[in-house]
Amino acid sequence: MRTGRTGTAVALAGALAFVAFTAPAAEAADTGIEVTGMVVNNGKPIVVGISEEKSPSLSFRVTWPSGYTPTTIDAHPYLYHGTTAAAGADHGGIYMGSVTLYDDSPTSADCDGELYIDPRYTLDSNNDATTWKIAVAARLWDKTDTKIVAEEYLTGFGSVQVKRAARVTVNASPEPVTKGKTITVTGKATRADWGRHAYVGFGDKLAKLQFRKAGTSTYTTVKYVRANSTGDLKTTVTASADGYWRWSFGETSTTGGATAAGDYVDVR
Repeated sequence: MRTGRTGTAVALAGALAFVAFTAPAAEAADTGIEVTGMVVNNGKPIVVGISEEKSPSLSFRVTWPSGYTPTTIDAHPYLYHGTTAAAGADHGGIYMGSVTLYDDSPTSADCDGELYIDPRYTLDSNNDATTWKIAVAARLWDKTDTKIVAEEYLTGFGSVQVKRAARVTVNASPEPVTKGKTITVTGKATRADWGRHAYVGFGDKLAKLQFRKAGTSTYTTVKYVRANSTGDLKTTVTASADGYWRWSFGETSTTGGATAAGDYVDVR
């Protein structure tokens, strides 16, 4: 934290912001810092693609011992998966990007901020699509802001799922088509591969083929189709009315859901 002013944002960048917690420091000791009300990404899974930076929200309340101020404490939330919070802080974590403190007493503040994820550097394996635990790296500094009095890793804040982003395309043809004739609907289901930094086929994924009649606002599921081993989708339907065709599928424990934009077919 260490802002010293109410409502002042501290801007930090990814793993570099965490250098202070990986350098040699004082022996682990109780700081007296307490964190409550931790909420990450509004309690929802964090879905990450291959290149787009993500800034999941976080909010919490922090209290600290009397005699200290926001300029002499640190309370940095981060995510880790593994055996210990300390190991996650030193390597392979997802760290705080920024935080704003709203001091409401000499020893407490409400905090709003963001984590920072750049999948090109933060996520290097599809094994990272799993449950991440939430922890807080806490420190007390002396009044000169040069010596660490105590530091510890606070845990017990629950967890959050980090998932691979998914995509799906659609193409319905021919266009236009005579009523009663066959429409072939194809598409491809893909998902982020964090090791290759590319979208790859989501093999064997079960998808819904949906139709929305022209002039209406609701899609109806027509059938379920399972993608082949490379994520390709294909089926046929009978042309009955003008409208939009799309593929859609829900999320799994490791991968987000996806819905294609509707492809319009003129039926004559």
